[in-house]
Amino acid sequence: MLAGKTIVLGVTGGIAAYKAAEIVRWLRKEDAAVVVVMTEAAKKFITPLTLATLSGNPVLDDLWGPEQSLTFGRARPADRVSPIEHIEVADAADLVLVAPATAGLLARAAHGHGDDLLSTILLATRAPVVFAPAMNVQMWANPIVQENVARLRAHGRSFVEPESGELACGWEGRGRLASLEAIAAEVKAALGAKPAAVSAPAGRVLAGPLAGRHVVVTAGPTVEPLDPVRALTNHSSGKMGFALAVAARDAGARVTLVHGPVALTPPPGVEAIAVTTARSMGAALKKAARDADAVLMAAAVADWRPASVAAHKLKKGDARALTLTLVPNPDLLATLPRRPGMKVVGFAVETERELEGARRKLAAKNCDLLVLNNPTKPGSEFGGDTNEITILDRKGEAERLPLLGKDQAAARIVARLAALFGGAKAAGKGVKRGRA
Repeated sequence: MLAGKTIVLGVTGGIAAYKAAEIVRWLRKEDAAVVVVMTEAAKKFITPLTLATLSGNPVLDDLWGPEQSLTFGRARPADRVSPIEHIEVADAADLVLVAPATAGLLARAAHGHGDDLLSTILLATRAPVVFAPAMNVQMWANPIVQENVARLRAHGRSFVEPESGELACGWEGRGRLASLEAIAAEVKAALGAKPAAVSAPAGRVLAGPLAGRHVVVTAGPTVEPLDPVRALTNHSSGKMGFALAVAARDAGARVTLVHGPVALTPPPGVEAIAVTTARSMGAALKKAARDADAVLMAAAVADWRPASVAAHKLKKGDARALTLTLVPNPDLLATLPRRPGMKVVGFAVETERELEGARRKLAAKNCDLLVLNNPTKPGSEFGGDTNEITILDRKGEAERLPLLGKDQAAARIVARLAALFGGAKAAGKGVKRGRA
């Protein structure tokens, strides 16, 4: 769908600027025409020659420089051609992607500054604009930066939020440039693609049976530390919860995904909140659920935690047994604050007398639906890509599903959830996509 399109790639001054080369290569493989616009700071991290060679176009970096001979995608009417370069580029663009987008660039764009070539193109273009921020975790979390992001979103700009991980600055947290896959999905969504894995672009009202709804999903394990080295946890991979987040997103919902430590990348179009312990998951869940229409509790929350955490690594000792004192963790499902009309989907792992145990939990935890699975069954093991589940309603009536891929199972669960609402929220209550 990018063939013949003109993509303007803005590159700003952060260490992630080197990844612009990968983005240009992908765009060219998609047969898009690429015009790269670099800030002065960006040239400290990657040379214009590299991006010019990959894009097949001269790199633009000076608002006052001589006009370059550029190759765009589809031809435009003669009366749309301008001798002023930044107007010509802004008008020729089918989409402007800024990757990486620094805090400084976001601030200038949010407040309408036009003090360099890239910022003037952002002001002059009528094309969709996608920002892929990358910066230090503390900078990304700064309220001023988040206000600028919200301001840009309010004006219809799309975002591919940074990922969590180890950052070049030595910190760890959210701030790393999103994956190429996530950026590609957002670019295609902004250009009007409607694949199942992509939500509607920011600034457009989402459609689907959960349109206008806020859905919170918990996923993955929690980890309870014993000392600075060891911890208690479980085998949950988080795949089911992540699949539920995608299914809810594709059904039109605004989705918040609260997840424990997993080896998965949060899906595009979903607000992901990473936590570690049961108590930190509880705090994040309580905050996220304040305005939730539905909560799907797929996380495998540790039932117990050590009564105390050793300040230093526990030594093995000489043939001495280690005795641990455990205390119960909060029951997040049972203690979840319920808003009027909120729907709650619980999950139960049972390895014997499955339906009996599931029906007990359904009643005790006051769930609207409960999803039962047995990880000892072939194809339903922890970490796998398939699952055989049973969905119980409030009456305890069970719908047993065959072995399905987790994405298919998630779609069936979300469809049952949507049926509880009886349709999307009324017109005028649609929710624009939140933080990705």
